[in-house]
Amino acid sequence: MTTIRDDRIALFAKLQDPATRPQFWDRVADDVDWTVEGTHPLAGRYHNKAQFIEATFTRLARKAVPDGVKLEVTHLYVDGDTTIAEMHSTSTTNEGAAFANNYCWVCRFDGDTIVEVRAHVDSMMVAYTILRNEDQRGHS
Repeated sequence: MTTIRDDRIALFAKLQDPATRPQFWDRVADDVDWTVEGTHPLAGRYHNKAQFIEATFTRLARKAVPDGVKLEVTHLYVDGDTTIAEMHSTSTTNEGAAFANNYCWVCRFDGDTIVEVRAHVDSMMVAYTILRNEDQRGHS
């Protein structure tokens, strides 16, 4: 029998491989309330999945991290409807530099679906990578 913890480990592991990433997003509510904390270019409150993905993952892939952000879970905490996922980016920027960012997502589930997230990232790493690459390639 699969436990909630085993299910959440398997779910967040899908973020590491571009081939399985859509399976992760299938478990995020279309109307998710996703807040990216901080003052960097990706920070803000997003009121649905499409808006969040476009403003963060797609923006990074288009401007700075051509193969997309790959996330490896380093710690996972599960308590009731809350899962805290600490992750590390194993991605590379356009100029070949490591995008070695650390993430902490505090996720609230409704059943098997993520309905709310508060995300914390290395603000300086995001700002430096986004601004440097957008300056080089221009805005789209």
